[in-house]
Amino acid sequence: MNQTPPAASEYVEFWNDTLAEKFDRFQNILMNGLSYHSRVPLDHLSLAPGSRILDVGCGWGDTAIALARRTGPRGEVLGLDCVEQFLEDARRRAAAEGIDNVTFVAADVERYPFEPEYDLCFSRFGMMFFEHPVAAMRNVHKALKPGGELMFIVWRDIADNPWLGLPKQVVLDFLPPPGEDARTCGPGPFSMANPEVVTQQLEIAGFEAIAFERNDGPVEVGDSVENAMRFQLALGPAGEVFREAGEEAERQRPEIEEALRQALAPYEQDGRIVMGSSSWTITARKPGGA
Repeated sequence: MNQTPPAASEYVEFWNDTLAEKFDRFQNILMNGLSYHSRVPLDHLSLAPGSRILDVGCGWGDTAIALARRTGPRGEVLGLDCVEQFLEDARRRAAAEGIDNVTFVAADVERYPFEPEYDLCFSRFGMMFFEHPVAAMRNVHKALKPGGELMFIVWRDIADNPWLGLPKQVVLDFLPPPGEDARTCGPGPFSMANPEVVTQQLEIAGFEAIAFERNDGPVEVGDSVENAMRFQLALGPAGEVFREAGEEAERQRPEIEEALRQALAPYEQDGRIVMGSSSWTITARKPGGA
């Protein structure tokens, strides 16, 4: 289906012009260090060979490739992400691993012209950044066959994720919180932490059989204190505070960096910085089917 793509939203533009380079710089942490939260639910996923799968916010393609292996040569996986820079890496990775039943397309999932042809939609830490969550869920609903399943992973509250909460508090000891006009990647990593809110969103979008499973576990946020500190100042809640403070943040950078080093050092295990984290694995189903 050939359509002129709609203009990118401000969130999509921000991902591409500001965040993509930073995410690529810390790819090992974001793709491998946090992989616990996709590995556990994927290990328990019941997937029929030959399934057609949609991976929303697929990033560098690791989960899409894993799903392509699971569905086998008769199945197909479409990985969507709004950042073409990430997908270039995903295509190289799939080619290097000999996976030819996965396709990667740069698109805004809220606006993609889906047909009801997928058995499963999967998303690891992608759904929580949608500008209009219900609209995105409705479009995913449209993409699924009757009886098709949605499985997505989101962070629980920041209080349950010290790997993000602790560094933010350290930086806030020096800098003011971001203002209302701050540029942002979307609603944010904790926008789907409340099960009641997300359940209502899914129901409005047409889903049923909604369930939440808590998944607590360790994440590796750096292969050294120094790397972990730089990661926190580049991305996440601490990174947002630092970025939005501009010149004042740069003026206090030495003190902030040292405070972060001291806060992260107690979490060192064999040179790696390992901290606690908590996510929801949320499942829902499109009505119908056999």
